[in-house]
Amino acid sequence: MALPTLLRQFSKLLAPAKLPSGSSARSKFYVRDPPHDKPDWLKVGLTLGTSVFLWIYLIKQHNIDVLEYKRRNGLE
Repeated sequence: MALPTLLRQFSKLLAPAKLPSGSSARSKFYVRDPPHDKPDWLKVGLTLGTSVFLWIYLIKQHNIDVLEYKRRNGLE
């Protein structure tokens, strides 16, 4: 007889959450148009520099891994 009670409690956990309705809900995030007339060159430089660094590191590490694979398998 404890099974119906357990199922009732479990169904309360699965009940969908109620979202606040209408104007009572405020968003933490505000949508703004990015300033296209003045790009942030520091962010652009850091992004491109990081991408170039990661690609160079990836290719270098791949070449090291290929050489190690060939050495271990006697392919050199």
